[in-house]
Amino acid sequence: MTVFVLLGPTAVGKTALSLQMAEMLGVPIINCDSRQIYREIPVCTAAPTAEEQARVQHYFVGTHGLEDAYSAAQYETDVMRLFALCPGDYLLSGGSMMYIDAVTKGIDDMPQADPAIRERLRRQYEAEGLQPLLLQLEQLDPAYYASVDRQNPQRVIHGLEMCLTTGQPFSTFHTGRSKERPFNIVKIGLRRDREELYRRIDLRVEQMFEQGIVEEARRVYLRYQSSVDEQFASVVRNPGPTQKQPIPNLIPPALNTVGLKELLLYFTGVYSLYRAKERISHNSKVYSKKQMTWFQRDQDIHWFHPDYADKILQFVRNFR
Repeated sequence: MTVFVLLGPTAVGKTALSLQMAEMLGVPIINCDSRQIYREIPVCTAAPTAEEQARVQHYFVGTHGLEDAYSAAQYETDVMRLFALCPGDYLLSGGSMMYIDAVTKGIDDMPQADPAIRERLRRQYEAEGLQPLLLQLEQLDPAYYASVDRQNPQRVIHGLEMCLTTGQPFSTFHTGRSKERPFNIVKIGLRRDREELYRRIDLRVEQMFEQGIVEEARRVYLRYQSSVDEQFASVVRNPGPTQKQPIPNLIPPALNTVGLKELLLYFTGVYSLYRAKERISHNSKVYSKKQMTWFQRDQDIHWFHPDYADKILQFVRNFR
């Protein structure tokens, strides 16, 4: 059994090539984009269209609702179960770094957090903001504190809840060891020059607006309007680190998706529509840089420019 992995930053050109590869190999595509699993936001996440899914069987596209809790650990479990039930070759395609690693390397086993502790920390965050939680995290787990995004309430709260639940530093559960996999893994990476990629990101954002992302986001906003309004009102009242990560656990984490969160700021009056569109482009570029930084650590990736599809397909044929 061989799992081909097609990865790269947002807007680099994975979808078109994944269809060509899957058709040539005669294999299904396993989506590896953590946001494309949400059925309510296909435009925002540039999910495969119905026509594209009709060409090749896809797994994990539009399978969950925005309120469904999902994680890289659950993704690992679900994909490995699929492999056990339906053995054969697959093409894993996407850009979610932790989801790719979950399948190819495995996720460290983690204990379950105590819901009561999580709720207490959430209420503390609402009442006092992030700074007291950061101070507590620094005391309990200096190693995790040094590496965590300190402007991300979700990650700070999660690390702290794990420390308090287990009585151990959260960082001690991260072993860094890869699990043995009973299949071959072939990783193909796509990359472009930064300016070229950024132009494609700007073009994709324009296309998303033409395809109805505003209307899509408006439906989400109306569904969660009271919670969203309350959350963003607190951002306006208390500007600071949370402004960069304005959606903590008060509403579904999926609402923190690039493209959606900026339009929620538009609907609540924090951004103009022009500003929201500008921020979508900017935040997509920031994310693409994070993706490439992550991927470039992996020495097992074979890198190609997406325009050389014939060369890529020939490379893949060598593994059949």
